[in-house]
Amino acid sequence: MKITSIICALFLGLITQNSYSQTTVSDAEISKMVSEISASNMESTVRKLVSFGTRHTLSDTKSTTRGIGAAQRWVKAEFDKYAKDSNGRLTAEIDYFTIKADGRRIAVDSQLGNVMATLKGTDPTDNRVLIISGHLDSRASDVMDSKIDAPGANDDGSGVAAVMEISRIMSKRSFPFTIIFVAVVGEEQGLYGARHLAEKAKAENWNIIAMLNNDMIGNSLSNGTGLRDNINVRVFSEAIPYLETEAEAKVRKSTNRENDSPSRLLARYIKTTTNQYVDQLNINLVYRNDRFLRGGDHTPFSQNGFTAIRFCEMNENYDHQHQDVRLENGTQFGDLPEFMDFEYMRKVTASNLATLSNLAWSPKAPKNVGIKVTELTNFSDLVWTAPEGKAVYGYNVLVRETSASHWEKTIFVKNTSATIPYSKDNFLFAIQSVDELGHASLPVFPIPVK
Repeated sequence: MKITSIICALFLGLITQNSYSQTTVSDAEISKMVSEISASNMESTVRKLVSFGTRHTLSDTKSTTRGIGAAQRWVKAEFDKYAKDSNGRLTAEIDYFTIKADGRRIAVDSQLGNVMATLKGTDPTDNRVLIISGHLDSRASDVMDSKIDAPGANDDGSGVAAVMEISRIMSKRSFPFTIIFVAVVGEEQGLYGARHLAEKAKAENWNIIAMLNNDMIGNSLSNGTGLRDNINVRVFSEAIPYLETEAEAKVRKSTNRENDSPSRLLARYIKTTTNQYVDQLNINLVYRNDRFLRGGDHTPFSQNGFTAIRFCEMNENYDHQHQDVRLENGTQFGDLPEFMDFEYMRKVTASNLATLSNLAWSPKAPKNVGIKVTELTNFSDLVWTAPEGKAVYGYNVLVRETSASHWEKTIFVKNTSATIPYSKDNFLFAIQSVDELGHASLPVFPIPVK
């Protein structure tokens, strides 16, 4: 009788524990993809990009060996090679467009072109889109000098090489919805390539759920301070969305969600996924859209209402950024491959790949996510609606203190509601859908409901 009672008590304990269990499920296929990332492959890509002499946006477009045109055609040719292993799902193109002279960094009307590879999803009813980018163009000290050598190894050969390596690996697999890998141009002249793509996406009503911009992810040594850091990478995310409506601003102010914009939720998603799949790499959450008074190719996407972030190395080296190649007082200047850390770059690329794969295999995010405010209580009542499409196994309730930068607790539930013993006065929450393999949607911040 006593043994039976003990067994029953243990069983009941397991049921109670399972109702609010904290789970971490890893997908072996994602781990396998991460293991396929090759630092030597990406080094070869960077050196090939450098071999074009300059990739200045306004450089030669006709030569087969020098300038932006030759680089564009080579990148597209590489995408075409990857397409052969994709069963027809990956297609590549150079999306040409014309930019008018702006009296600033575009001296004359110019034809520019983003090199894009689109991995078509297998589910025709799922219109979600993921975008990952790096910028193909480079520059030296004078941003208007299109003739001088501008190797652009790290800025941003590193981002382009990462995008290409990820497309090589992911194109061998199938995903329900579309992923776009793009090497944009015109970044150094004013984010023109990214702006063209973002405005096109808005005009055509693309359902972009996340845009990852990789700009300078291959250097681990800072000049001046001499700090070397191959463990941390910065992820920049905006606070208040550029296109926030008056109604959204009202909710933000009433719920104090300044640190929970869609881009911040994406940044935390990246941190969680990286902790799960990538060894010896920490996502440093930087709470600003980009570096102080500076911008990147994710910015036009944010400005057009899309959720976008930027990956960037922890310490920049200004001896090898926006510099003419030269030896001066014993110091070598110029953005050259020999100053890069390709193992560090491999880890940052792995973070991107794990994030994209998790999102691409995830169910859609829960809908109508709310927190009940009908009565005062030390519990929090969260409610939501199941999403359409791919079946949901359950939901993660994410919890953190108001002063914490990242989620501190994950509570897994099977239903579309949860009453948890954490006061909404002291904690912040979000809900995400999860499938049986642990692929999680982007989190959704709850709004008050009565």
